[in-house]
Amino acid sequence: MRGKFITFEGGEGAGKSTQITFLKETLLAQGHRVVQTREPGGTKNSEILRELILHPPERIWSSMTELLLHLASRHEHIENFIEPALQDGHWVLCDRYIDSTIAYQGYGKGIDVILIRELNALIQHDLNPDLTFIFDIPVEVGLSRAQMRGTSDTYESMDISFHQNLRKGFIEIAQNDPNRCYIVDGSAEIDNIRENILKKTEQHFGL
Repeated sequence: MRGKFITFEGGEGAGKSTQITFLKETLLAQGHRVVQTREPGGTKNSEILRELILHPPERIWSSMTELLLHLASRHEHIENFIEPALQDGHWVLCDRYIDSTIAYQGYGKGIDVILIRELNALIQHDLNPDLTFIFDIPVEVGLSRAQMRGTSDTYESMDISFHQNLRKGFIEIAQNDPNRCYIVDGSAEIDNIRENILKKTEQHFGL
């Protein structure tokens, strides 16, 4: 039986990483076969592209070049990790996917969203998530959390208006696809978030 594909989305410091690990451990305890991955990244080649995207060696990429690097990374990721895992019956939990590309490169960087979707369709092969959790959190809170991690990348260093546009983009994505997307209050207590994510997952897949 083909596995399930769940994605976790949201702005900087939204708390995705903590919750994706929790859901993985819970599903494993229930007897499911589960793998966890991320974008950009997920394979050795894609991780090289991730480093180039998040830490440009010379200067920030042009918006279109950056988009194409994301899509190249995703193509490698789908072909060599996500699709094989799903075919083998694994649940795949992915930290970011196409919705982040639309939010960051579309709403954030100003590239036409229709163009992004068309280009992504060329490499995605109709591989859409079965369920997506979109973490929503006030921009200032998220950026403060991100700074506390002690690391910084090209996106975290963008101005406040960029991050406000990201938040708007993610909310609109969720509102336009309510059957797939579920908005999570990233400022809620961690245990409450865990319970809500697990409950929604069980309801969505009839577990």
